[in-house]
Amino acid sequence: MFAIIGIVIVLGAVLGGYLMAHGNLAVLFQPAELVIIGGAAFGTLFVANPMHVIKGVFAGLIGILKGNRYNKDLYLETLKMLNTLFVSARKNGATKLEADVEEPEKSDVFSKFPAFLANHHAVDFVCDTLRMSISGGVDPFQLDRMMELDMEVHHHEAVQPSTALNTISDALPGLGIVAAVLGVVITMGSLGGPPEQIGHHVAAALVGTFLGILMCYGLVGPLASNMTKIVDAEGAYYNVLRVGVMSYIRGNAPILSAEFARRAVPHEVRPTFKEFEAACKGAPAGAS
Repeated sequence: MFAIIGIVIVLGAVLGGYLMAHGNLAVLFQPAELVIIGGAAFGTLFVANPMHVIKGVFAGLIGILKGNRYNKDLYLETLKMLNTLFVSARKNGATKLEADVEEPEKSDVFSKFPAFLANHHAVDFVCDTLRMSISGGVDPFQLDRMMELDMEVHHHEAVQPSTALNTISDALPGLGIVAAVLGVVITMGSLGGPPEQIGHHVAAALVGTFLGILMCYGLVGPLASNMTKIVDAEGAYYNVLRVGVMSYIRGNAPILSAEFARRAVPHEVRPTFKEFEAACKGAPAGAS
């Protein structure tokens, strides 16, 4: 939602200022320039990236419109899930925990937390680590290193779409110049014609440069930056899972392990201890 508001503000400020200077909006409507700049930018996206990155770009743009899902409610559910899972494992033993992590979609613990269960990578991230812990023979330091390695690989893959979009953003001013140069070529071919026709061609060429710069700094660049921030928020979420799981593997009590995880939550979305305690007791999140 905020991304849409920002785009409206950018376009409103640019076009509003243009109209305040008594500009003619019809002059800015140059479909040929849009085809050159937009088509070339879209083509370079396919030239420079494999298909999974291209799909990630569009999925990331849709994710921006939906908003950042790593909010306080998700963290509350995740902390409650960790506490419930650890309590169940402590109460029922390794056999019950093994059954939970082997088939999480059938687990009576994970099934209570659909938001977490829908995140397949997060489920694998937690279950694979606990599975290795149950199997024995792996010390906590090595398990922690495994989780760090998994996070590094996932982050490297997750950041590729935003990097690709940022590359397109950097190319847009140059593509705007390409459109402008082609407009100048057309203008040179019209020399000797009516002044109005020459003026129209010059204006169209300048609009190409304008569109390239506006799309770079006002639209595509900020969208790429937003995608990067969502990837960072996702990395922070996995770090919370890592802290909680490793705390339990090291032998801490379930509620203490979940509290370690809570302390790893970024401040702007971190639940208070009372909210966390109320969620673990099954009360409404805002109860004291």
